[in-house]
This record gives sequence, structure tokens and C-alpha cells, in this order.
Amino acid sequence: MNLTGVVPSATDIDGDGAAAARRYEAVRAASLALAQPLSAEDCCVQSMPDASPTKWHLAHTTWFFETFILETHEPGFRPFDPAFRELFNSYYQGVGPQYPRPRRGLLTRPSLATVLDYRAAVDERMRRLLARGLPPAPLAALLELGLQHEQQHQELMLTDIKHLLSCHPLWPAYRDAPAVDAPAASAGPEWLDCAGGLVEVGHQGASFAFDNELPRHKVFLRPYALATCLVSNGRYLAFMADGGYHNPAHWLAEGWDWCRAQQLEHPLYWRRDAGGWSEFTLAGARPLAADAPVAHLSYYEADAFARWAGARLPTEAEWEGACTGPDRGALRQMFGVLWQWTQSSYAPYPGFAPAPGAVGEYNGKFMVNQYVLRGSSCATPEGHARVSYRNFFPTPARWQFTGLRLAKDS
Repeated sequence: MNLTGVVPSATDIDGDGAAAARRYEAVRAASLALAQPLSAEDCCVQSMPDASPTKWHLAHTTWFFETFILETHEPGFRPFDPAFRELFNSYYQGVGPQYPRPRRGLLTRPSLATVLDYRAAVDERMRRLLARGLPPAPLAALLELGLQHEQQHQELMLTDIKHLLSCHPLWPAYRDAPAVDAPAASAGPEWLDCAGGLVEVGHQGASFAFDNELPRHKVFLRPYALATCLVSNGRYLAFMADGGYHNPAHWLAEGWDWCRAQQLEHPLYWRRDAGGWSEFTLAGARPLAADAPVAHLSYYEADAFARWAGARLPTEAEWEGACTGPDRGALRQMFGVLWQWTQSSYAPYPGFAPAPGAVGEYNGKFMVNQYVLRGSSCATPEGHARVSYRNFFPTPARWQFTGLRLAKDS
């Protein structure tokens, strides 16, 4: 499999091979640290089709380095286990068949211990490869893509673990406080007026970016206003008290049908008892904080709230334009709290073309029936976020750390 030159973005790995090796070790160790509080049973269970077991995440991120780097660059390459090529392939049709995603929780074998041995073996082989000196540009780019890919799965590990533990009637904690999903308090609403006009969006510079952030291009924006902070639990409670989940006037038709079919009354991970509202967090149950940003909303819920509030969701160009504009210092909670829904469909930028080969399947083929989220969340690894980052999920998705920021026309 020839992947030379197929990675469309730059790399953050420079310097000598030792620097690349240190970055590799740090990212790989972070994944193991996330799994450390879990039992072997925790790591094997799949709570819903959209989530994956922790064991699968640990294996798939290892599969990426074995398949896309070692297979091409290691002298005398031999796979750790030929069966893993199918078991831990996520969606790369160019690599071969994949085990069905909704059935990953049925993979009781290989055991967690075997998956950890797999990681250790691939890591040792990667160390030997990187010890040969400065990686050539194609290898360095693949290595950076693999590390960025693993950081994406680190966030997915946390969101999937949270959903799994929330299915337990006792709401067990993943780990003790401080909880990863305990965001800073928010106030509002306050508005930042943005002049609009012709703005540039998309990644710029030589640092790493995924291919869906390119090419950089100009977008014309009408004058608009963007809320300076995220919507809080308290404001969302007001929406609920005003019959928000029972009034079809606030909802898109498809969203209303989904809401009725699911019999929804409140956001995911909320529970009400005699003592009031509580929320499930990675540190277990906590009283609902009225001034904390409301989290785990679907696109449908975010859009319905915005309509109820007499506002709308921003476009991704509006979000990025405000984030890079002259008054960006007035904006709070843009990063590190919650991913923020936009009204922008996930589509290619003008001039976008996926790279040839299997790595070209990374983003482009998912540009349908999904919406873009901007910013980053409390579960996003440090250093992984940037202004041009385009996250994307289908409209019903709620298990991710998703919230909303309002916009309106000036």
C-alpha cells in the first residue's frame, strides 16, 4: 500500500527523530492513562452503536500506526496479528473489510491484555523506526496525522465511557473530582456586534490541519451579533419550563418527530428527583449548576432553544470570523468547554479535494447529513484545538460534549 504524499496537510513534527519520538510517547501514554481507572469489563462493553469500547479505541489507534506507517516503512514488516487488520479497521475501505461498528462490544477476544500487548509491540517497533533519525517528510506527516487521530479518539474514549457509565442505575464515577466535564460558570446573554463583510476562513500557516480545514478562502458575511458566552443550564431550564419540549413551533419538523419518538423532556444525563435536578458527570452525579453551560445537546435541541430565545445558531464562518476579529477578546468559552453547534452543513470548502489512497477517506466521504461544530470541549486534549478546526456530527448526536452559542442578525 503506497501512501507516499497522500497526507494533505503540514506536520507539527520537526527537529530530530528524538523529538518525534518524545511526542509519540506522550500521546500514546495519554491514551493508557485515560483507560487506567477502568476495569477490563468496563473496557469491553459497548453502550450503543455510536459508541465504541475503550479496548477497541486502544486497538484501533494502534492499528493506524501499524497499517499506515509500519506496513510501508518498516523493513521486513510482519503484522502483530493478521486478524486485527479487519477487527480494528474503522471505515477505511481502501485497506479492506471492517468488523461492523454496532457489534464492537461483542469482541470479547482479543482480551484487553492482548490489546495492551499489541500497543506495546507496535510502540517498540515505532521507537526503532524513529531511532533511525529525522523522519522523512512523508513519514513525518503520517506520524503527525496518526497522533492527531489518536487525540481525537482520546476525546471519544471519554465521551463513550461517560455514556457507558450513565447506563448503570447507580451512576458510578469514572474517576474522582476534578471532573473533566466541570466547565467554568457562564453568564449572559451579552452580545458582540460583528461588522461582517469579506472575511477569510480556513487554516493558514505551516502547522498541522486536517484536510477539511482547507483551502483557506473568502466568505462574505452580513452584519451579525454573537453571544459572548455559551447558553447556561439556568436558561435552558427556562426553555423547559416554558414547554420547550412540547411546543412544535420551536422545532424543525424532523427534530420534532425525533423528540416525540424519543419522548424527550430534558438534555442527556439530567435526572430529577425530590431534591431537584442533578447531572451525571465523569465524577458521578452532581447537583445541576444553573450557571454552568448546558451540555450534551443534539443539533435539534440547540436549534429549538435558539428559536425559542428569538435568536439562531451561528454559521461556522460567523463563529470563525468573530473568533479572529478585532474584538475577539470579548468572547468567552470559545475553547475548552463545549463544542458549539453551528447551522452550517458539513460540506467541502471551495476547491477541496480528498487525497488519493486510503488516508483520503479520513474526512471527505463524511461530508453529508452532518453539521459542523466549532471550538473544543473540556475533553479535548491540550493543544489539539485551533480556530479553523471543523468537528462534525449528525443532528441527533447528544453523547458528545456539545453546547450552543447564540447568534442573531444585526
